[in-house]
Amino acid sequence: MVKLTKTNPNLTALVASLKEKSYTEQVAIWKDVAKRLERPTRRQAEVNISDINRNTNPDEVIIVAGKVLGSGKLDHKVQVAALNFSQGAAEKIVTAGGECMDILDVVEKNPKGNGIKIME
Repeated sequence: MVKLTKTNPNLTALVASLKEKSYTEQVAIWKDVAKRLERPTRRQAEVNISDINRNTNPDEVIIVAGKVLGSGKLDHKVQVAALNFSQGAAEKIVTAGGECMDILDVVEKNPKGNGIKIME
């Protein structure tokens, strides 16, 4: 049986960076995010804005190892890092006062991963 691997060079570079950061900082959260990103695309997370609104508090930092979708309303400010954002989701996050970020931006800002929540 042939093992399938990711062919997107940006995604493989991101996964390698997360694993290296996990090893150098001795932090398990980046390795966990890397493993979630290595899943087949059909098994990656798809999180709606309504889920983020329901399961977060104001000013939290959230990582979605997949795509953020725009269904629902967001009534507080959150910083969301994800692999992809739908256009509606990005607009709603920015309108609520939050920020849409790349996963590597979060790693640079907070290398120890303190206070970060992973959502699926």
